[in-house]
Amino acid sequence: MSCGEPHETDCSEVLDHLYEFLDHEMPDGDCAKFETHIDECSPCLEKYGLEQAVKKLVKRCCGHDDVPRDLRSKVMGRIELIRSGQVDAEVDLRSALHGECGEPDRPTTAQADRPTTAEADLPTAAQD
Repeated sequence: MSCGEPHETDCSEVLDHLYEFLDHEMPDGDCAKFETHIDECSPCLEKYGLEQAVKKLVKRCCGHDDVPRDLRSKVMGRIELIRSGQVDAEVDLRSALHGECGEPDRPTTAQADRPTTAEADLPTAAQD
C-alpha cells in the first residue's frame, strides 16, 4: 500500500512492521521514523489507529488471565532455542502439535495395514 506521497519511510515498510511499533519492540531510531511517517500519512495513521484499537479491545477482554509461570518459562525457553538456531521452528511446532498435546501417534504403514482384532474376526467375501 502506498498513499502516493513521498516519505522518508515507505508505507509498505511501516505497515510490515506496524505490530513491532505498536508493541514497542523496535529500536528508538526506527520508532522515530515511523512516528514521523504516521504523522504525515493519513492512510497509515488510520491503519495504526485501527490496530491500536484492536489491541486495546483484546487487552480489555482477554487480559485478565494470568499465565502460569511454568508455561511462560517453557514458551520463552522454546523461543530462545528457535532464535538461537538450535531448534527448527517448523519442526518444533509440528512435534508440539502431534506429540506433546496428548494426541495418539499416527500408525506406521505396517501398523495401518495390519487388521485389528475386530477386523480379523469378520468374515470375508471369499468365506461366504
